[in-house]
Amino acid sequence: MKHIKTYIAISAGLPLSLVSPVYAATAGISQVQTFLQNTITAVAGLAGLVATGFFVVGGLRYITSSGNPQNLEKAKRTIFFSAAGLAITIAAFVLSNIVSGLATNAFGG
Repeated sequence: MKHIKTYIAISAGLPLSLVSPVYAATAGISQVQTFLQNTITAVAGLAGLVATGFFVVGGLRYITSSGNPQNLEKAKRTIFFSAAGLAITIAAFVLSNIVSGLATNAFGG
């Protein structure tokens, strides 16, 4: 049993001691900026799609409320909050573009 433990310890540690070290590739600020810009664009696009879906749901609720004050209020809230979410998303997208432009000018990308 003692030999088995020794064999397992050596076989587990041997590959780690024989490999050569791998270093991370050097990356400029422009690659990080491009990645962040693409991620923000994708998230903003998805948020826009979700907001559009909630606009449709709120509109359908508004149309089918049949004068019921509770359903009408729910529809108005849905439309209001989807508009607020869309405005926040657009503001965040514009702000990220401004910060990206400032970073490009500051760091030279």
